[in-house]
Amino acid sequence: MRTIDTSTLDLLASPQIRLIGPIDAAMYETFREQLGGKPPAGPIAVAMTTLGGDPDVARAMADDIRLLRECDNRTTLFLGKATVYSAGTTFMAGFPVGDRYLTRNTRIMIHERSLDKTLELSGPLSGVLCKVKQTVHEIEQSIAIEEEGFRAIVKGSKIPFETLRERAPEAWYMDCQEALELGLIADVI
Repeated sequence: MRTIDTSTLDLLASPQIRLIGPIDAAMYETFREQLGGKPPAGPIAVAMTTLGGDPDVARAMADDIRLLRECDNRTTLFLGKATVYSAGTTFMAGFPVGDRYLTRNTRIMIHERSLDKTLELSGPLSGVLCKVKQTVHEIEQSIAIEEEGFRAIVKGSKIPFETLRERAPEAWYMDCQEALELGLIADVI
């Protein structure tokens, strides 16, 4: 474990934004409310505990963090507590590796996006073909979005994108020490 400076440790111990539960529209609303109450200057810490949820909500929240970092030139810190699964790691990917922390005994999980869709085919063949093509395009775009997220989570770490791509279908669980050894986080606190 490397030494964390006192001001960072104090900020992580009392984060301005605390998120717990499923990543959904209600969490996004809570996130936006807490983000609206942020101090006018200085770093911002976000603590999260989640079993996952909607990956697109997580992407939107991560984009809010990115905009805050880039437009306001603010340091943003992520603190994962207990569990950061699925869409939680999508949100975590919105923070640079050097600004990601996990508490002791925290586990993370990264897996592929999934699709639950029934495709009913009936009618003129050109219309049926159109429905099939639309579904293929939806799947292709979902894979592209997934790969963007995978590249973001491993950027700056020791994990090659290809390794994550291989491990994701089986749901890659790791404890905080493995995440630290693989360079996915800055430290364990």
